[in-house]
Amino acid sequence: MAKVESIVLLYALLLSSIPISHSSKKPVPIARKEDIPFIKCQVCQKLSAQLYHQVKKKETQISPKKVSEFEIIELAENICNLKKEEGDWILQIDIVEKGNALELVDQDTEGQCNSECKTIERACQEVMGYSDTDVAEFLFKGKPQIDSLVNFLCDDLSKACSAKPPPIPKDRIPGEPFIPKSSKEAEMEKILKSMQGMPGAPGMKMYSKEDLLNQNFGDEDADEDDDDNDEFPSKLGKVLREKKFAKADWKLRIVEGIRDTWIRIQWRLSKASQQVQKWWRGKKTSSKATKTEL
Repeated sequence: MAKVESIVLLYALLLSSIPISHSSKKPVPIARKEDIPFIKCQVCQKLSAQLYHQVKKKETQISPKKVSEFEIIELAENICNLKKEEGDWILQIDIVEKGNALELVDQDTEGQCNSECKTIERACQEVMGYSDTDVAEFLFKGKPQIDSLVNFLCDDLSKACSAKPPPIPKDRIPGEPFIPKSSKEAEMEKILKSMQGMPGAPGMKMYSKEDLLNQNFGDEDADEDDDDNDEFPSKLGKVLREKKFAKADWKLRIVEGIRDTWIRIQWRLSKASQQVQKWWRGKKTSSKATKTEL
């Protein structure tokens, strides 16, 4: 499984927030806590709208089945987390100075995550606090409109909008400019977020682009030899490469390689499970036969 482990390392790298095109390590962005009081109410309002729309989206996806309260709780737990798909909305917001105030401006696309992105995430987490189950219950039982949800979360629960935000200091250092992501980069990140349950990903070491390019990730022919004795269709990798790798850049090749390998892992786990079940059934049959003889 050496090749699988190597691909998992690539997965861990791509899942990180460091752009893969940078050869040197980029400082990890941190939240500007001093900015939170100026944007907390706006973040709460946008958070409420996101909760409402994401629940509605789930309802359309699983219709006619009703969205469960557990699913809404899970959404509420993840919506302020940039590592989860539910938190992607944060990446589309820019913090802009307007007079003596800060304004959250929606963009048409996702941007690179910097200190502003982390600040919005932190403000969102402070607003939600330990109220995720209360909000989920309110959404599940009350079926509120956005205005009612804003009043419940921003006024009653968090008090985020109970007072007018103070004016920003005149010597405040402006935040970073909003830098849009490329469509390929955004798509790749979404794929990788959806694969977070893949075994072996947590705690893996991060590598630079040069480290990865200098690594020996195994011989492709050797990988095919490993499959000679399996019933798994060994041509799957070749077909995927011929159809999908022809025009892809090296980043997308890695993603497709991960997906191909994950399919192989799932198939082999299924095969091993079937063998264990077969062995267990044989053992039970043998045990019954022994008791009958006694």
